[in-house]
Amino acid sequence: MKTVLITGASSGIGKETAKLFQAKGWNVIATMRNPQTEEELTKLENVKVIPCDVTNQESIKTAVAEGVATFGGVDVLVNNAGYYTLGPLEAATHEQIKRQLDTNLLGLIEVTQAVIPYFRKQKSGTIINISSIAGIVSIPLQSLYHATKWGVEGFSESLHYELRPFHIRVRIIEPGIIKTDFYGRSMTKLQDSALPEYEDYAKKVVNNIHANGEKGSSPEGVAQTIYKAAVSHRKKLRYSKGKLKMLIPLRQILPVTLFAFLMRSAMER
Repeated sequence: MKTVLITGASSGIGKETAKLFQAKGWNVIATMRNPQTEEELTKLENVKVIPCDVTNQESIKTAVAEGVATFGGVDVLVNNAGYYTLGPLEAATHEQIKRQLDTNLLGLIEVTQAVIPYFRKQKSGTIINISSIAGIVSIPLQSLYHATKWGVEGFSESLHYELRPFHIRVRIIEPGIIKTDFYGRSMTKLQDSALPEYEDYAKKVVNNIHANGEKGSSPEGVAQTIYKAAVSHRKKLRYSKGKLKMLIPLRQILPVTLFAFLMRSAMER
């Protein structure tokens, strides 16, 4: 039996991915910050729920070691842990900026670094990094989130070359708008009440973001794409899935000024 390690498996895409791999006959190392609150995954066979805070290096090392010890190895890593910060950069505190970068980007990098030695020793393995349409396309009030996801894209692409001599594959998943608690529990809204200059503009943008979030695609579809990327022998690096994924090719083919005009029109109406 093959083994997958998934970060951020407590809800949304991470949880659906854990359930899908388990149903396909895999061992699953499901990591999350608060495993004591998990009730569904703990009841499944061949699933080991382990505490892991991706902002804590010792927590990462302990979780990876425990998971490997449980199942004797690991074949696929799914870096899914992350959350979403929304609001004007000017309203962000140092702690909010640091936490967003530490969780979405630095945490992903350090989990990957902890797993690579196992993959390199066995001369195989697949690293699947959950990026976003926000790693290619940008909109207002998401500057911190975009900083992390654009970072994930560059990091993953470079790693794709770096690890190829060791037969370690890298995959990037770029979900579009997905209907999960990403726009609720997993979202941090910056307090812009002290900055009235942003109030009218922010209201328009936030209303559009929430409206699109309500119409998002299902996380199960993204889980299917992650599984496909894990088992495929193709040399494909990027996989997009979900509502508005067509914005990615549009961003690549349209003139920058025209694409920017379309995005402003959509977000500021």
